[in-house]
Amino acid sequence: MDETQLAARHVTAWLIALALTIVFCVVSYVWFDRPIAFFMHRELGQPVLLAQLPRISEWLVVAASAIFVLLGLRGLTGRPLSRLEAAILLCGLSIIVASAIKGELKFIFGRTWPETWVGNNPSLIRDGVYGFHFFHGGRGYDSFPSGHTAAVCAAMSVLWQCYRRWRALYALAVALVVIGLIGSDFHFLSDIVAGGFIGASTGWLAVLMWEAGGPKHVLENAKERIANSE
Repeated sequence: MDETQLAARHVTAWLIALALTIVFCVVSYVWFDRPIAFFMHRELGQPVLLAQLPRISEWLVVAASAIFVLLGLRGLTGRPLSRLEAAILLCGLSIIVASAIKGELKFIFGRTWPETWVGNNPSLIRDGVYGFHFFHGGRGYDSFPSGHTAAVCAAMSVLWQCYRRWRALYALAVALVVIGLIGSDFHFLSDIVAGGFIGASTGWLAVLMWEAGGPKHVLENAKERIANSE
């Protein structure tokens, strides 16, 4: 399979994933989001432990910015990055891009939250408010998509491709964030699915762009993945 065919396959796979994400989010919005939110509120309330799990992704955003600065300063020396350093850099860039994209989408969709968390925000549980308020803006209308999920999936999707042997750990990190978000009623299920798609997309694209323009030896399975697609 030549590069053109491989590129076409990548575009097709991404478009299919996008379509499936949109369909699932619509279905979840209509049938799943509210029942899950009410169930979690009724059974768990606002558990302190679960509410702390999403902070994993907040730490990732801070770490991504610091990593970019540190590796950027190192790049001034002219020394090439090692495989691990390149993977870490791609994680950081992927998180930063995912964070920017989700910020724009939050403004566009203007979705209210499941619970009232900050600034007396309107919510489903307290006020019965449910839906999208397009281009509304403001912290009370920032539920969709989930930035926490986008951040953790952005980093884990890069590592998923670069260091395959630790995939169980990456899946665990994502699962912990998702459990925390749903269990504490911080996000609806469709918010999380949309955020996961954004993060996974930025991580996947970051690796593909590096493979196209950078030293392929940095990525553990680049040649293997291309060979398997033939």
